[in-house]
Parts: sequence; C-alpha cells; structure tokens
Amino acid sequence: MRNLTLLTDLYQLTMGQGYFNEGRHEELAAFDVFFRPNKLITYSVAAGMEQVLDYLENLHFGEEDLAYLRSLGTFSEDFLTYLADLRFTGTVTAVREGEIVFPYEPILTVKAPMIQAQLVETAILTFVNHQTLIATKAAKIVDAAGGGVMEFGLRRAQGADAGIYGARAAIIGGCVGTSNVYAGKLFDVPVSGTMAHSWVMNFPSELEAFRAYARSFPDGCLLLVDTYDTLRSGVPHAIEVFRELRAAGHEPKGIRLDSGDLAYLSKEARRMLDEAGFPDTIICASGDLDEYSIASLKEQGAKIDTWGVGTKLITSADLPALGGVYKLAAVFEDGREIPKIKLSDTTEKITNPGMKEVYRIYDRATDKAVADYIVRADETVDESRPLELFHPVDTWKRMTVTNFRVRNLRETIMENGKRTADTVPLFAIAGYFREEKSRFWEEYTRRDLPHIYKVDLSPALHALKTAMVKGKGTV
Repeated sequence: MRNLTLLTDLYQLTMGQGYFNEGRHEELAAFDVFFRPNKLITYSVAAGMEQVLDYLENLHFGEEDLAYLRSLGTFSEDFLTYLADLRFTGTVTAVREGEIVFPYEPILTVKAPMIQAQLVETAILTFVNHQTLIATKAAKIVDAAGGGVMEFGLRRAQGADAGIYGARAAIIGGCVGTSNVYAGKLFDVPVSGTMAHSWVMNFPSELEAFRAYARSFPDGCLLLVDTYDTLRSGVPHAIEVFRELRAAGHEPKGIRLDSGDLAYLSKEARRMLDEAGFPDTIICASGDLDEYSIASLKEQGAKIDTWGVGTKLITSADLPALGGVYKLAAVFEDGREIPKIKLSDTTEKITNPGMKEVYRIYDRATDKAVADYIVRADETVDESRPLELFHPVDTWKRMTVTNFRVRNLRETIMENGKRTADTVPLFAIAGYFREEKSRFWEEYTRRDLPHIYKVDLSPALHALKTAMVKGKGTV
C-alpha cells in the first residue's frame, strides 16, 4: 500500500508546526466534510470512505518524507521528531458508501488531536470529493439509460488514480462493468471491451478483420461496425461473419456503434440483424455519451441495449468538481464540547456548528423519504410525536410530519485509529444505493427541474447557530 501521508497541502503542515509551537497540537478537535449547493447537484452518492480508512490506517511519515520536509528549511527539528512517531488515533463517523446525501449534511466527521485532524484534511477531501462526484454522475447516466452502462473512461481520466477510483465510483453509481483492467482486478468487478478501429484498419478488408476476431473469440464476438460505412459495409459484414459463426456452432454477441447518428443507425442495424435471423444479438453504443444524449436517444426510439460511456462520465464533464469542504465544527476542553462556526457575508457559507447527527425521515405509509434532519449530537427524534420541520433560512416555511420513522445516516467507521467498519463488496454498495434511491420520490432525483429535497435543522441546532451568528462566532 502506498504511503500517502505527504498527500497534503503545505499549509496543513505549517499550521501543524504552529500548533506544536503553541502546545495545542494534542487538543481534541472535530471537522465536518460536507458540500454546498450547486445548480447541477440534485442529490449526490457518497463514496470514497474505503480509501479514507486505508489512508488513515497507514498514516505515518517515513524517513524519506521527513528528509524531504527537512530540506524545505521550514520546520523545526523537534517538530520533525514529533512527526516521526505520528499515527492517526482519532474517530471517524460517516455515512455509508452509496448513501444519498444532500448539501450541508456532515457526510463524514473526523474527531482527533488537532494536528492529526488538520493534516488529513486534503487527502480526505481528495478521496470523498472525487468518488462522490463520479458516483453521482454515473447514477444520473445509468438512470437515463435504464441500466446496462459500462464505464469506458480510463484514457480520458485526469490521471491514473482518477481512472482507477473513478471506475470504482462508477460501479457504486450503477455501472455494470469497466474497460479498466487494473480496476477490474483491484475491485473484483467485470471488465468489458472488444476491439478498436485500429484492429479493422490493420487488415486488408473489414470482412477479414471481422473473421480474424471471430476466430479468436467465437463465443464472445462483438464487432465494431462503424470504421468505414456502418450500414453498407459494417453491419452486412458482421452478419456474414455471424452466419459463419452459427454454422460452426457458435452464437455471436453483437455489434458496437461508436459514431454517427446513433438513433438512426441503431434502428436500421436492429432491423438488418433481425431480418438476418439474429434478434438476440445486442447493439452497444459508445462515443461521447452522457445522461442528456442517452435520454435523447431513447426518446428517439434508438435500439441500443448497452452503453459504453467514457469521457463525460470519468471527468463529470458538466460539473468537474463537487466542491466538498472540511470545516472545524468543535474543539474540546476537559471533555467539554466548544462549538465552532465559520461566519461569512454569504449566507450559504456559514457553517452548522458543533457535533451533529443526520436523521432521514421516512413516511411509514409509503416508506418514502420526506426530509433529512440535522440535529445536535446528543439529540434523539421521538417517532411517537409529531415533528415540525422548518426551512433553516426561511423559517416561516414549515411542515409537520406524523406517522414517520427515522434512520441515523451515520455510523462510526474508525475508532482510536482502527477501522470498525467492514469492507463491503462494490456491487453490494451499488445495491444499497439502488435500494435507498427507490425510497425517494422521482421528483427529487429526476434529471430536469427536480424538487428541492428538504434538509432542515433541529430547533436546538438552529438556536445554537443563530446565537453564534449574533455573537459573532461565540455562544
């Protein structure tokens, strides 16, 4: 396992030196990870917690790390000596991977000595921001396609790690496989792929290229038919080879379209394949697809069975950053919590202070999610009594829920620097996401003009926040 301890911004270490100099480096502190609203974010799919745990368990400064820090001429020798023995000893509370989450909710909280909690900020945001972003994009693409989406983005990812962990996140979001062989091995997920246009171009003719491929893969023959002329050449040649395969006792898998008018070409190709006696062969489409183009193709009646989606998935092209942040929520003196708040002239940037939990409220009659409810950590929700919810800013917007159940979205996944959560197989995480998504009304998760899902504060948390805002950061 790679040692990623130096995967941090320099200011985390300069603050660490400062805390060390002030004798405050061992003070206990808590930081929340959350993201703010964005017009393209209707909901998000939490991911990356497994990598957070791996990173924290392996946190240590090796001799080469310390030598490099020493070479910067910035840090004192006694501070570097302290770092030599540093390990993460804190507690992490988080939502499960695959959980649907919304802006302002603390999806992960680190409680640890200040120097540890500060040091790990950058890496934790790297893991959670990226994978949550890609899992969410994948979920929207899969929703538009109705399933059957394969992640094909490695060559367009912003680096190897983005391709590897982007593939992981895409599976969480609902993709059924990846072209990324390394990710397939690492995460034990299906890999898929057949040929590139270069294969066809490397033979004297398209027909010879198809025959050669069929000889190598007679029981998994899927042919790329758009290298020259899809309907006049590619599909007819594919049909010819498919007949030869059938005569030899094999059944073809299908064809792939990678360019052109995919709606028209897929409908014509489907007709040609059916008339030739191959109604069970699939048509796979690829080529700069996303949820919008897929939805359009389906509206046009495209005859496409599976989708290979690359660039716009692995880069989340229309929203290339989630914008998750890591903010101080509380410090502790003699075991006593002292809430902290970040103030701003921009209302959306004012944080929710103190230690918190997030409850999801479900209507018992429909088992559908009604709202999320952020409370102070020592609060509980009484399911036997009506609960009044109100907008955290426009407090006159209120509703009362009855006959409901609640679920705490978060659990302790690391305690005293040791993981307490089991590693969950990737498709089990994806299954959990699908199950939870089914408990949301489609109006909240639809692609276009969704309803805004309610995320409200308890009266106690709202009162604390209001008091701290009025007191300019103090209670």
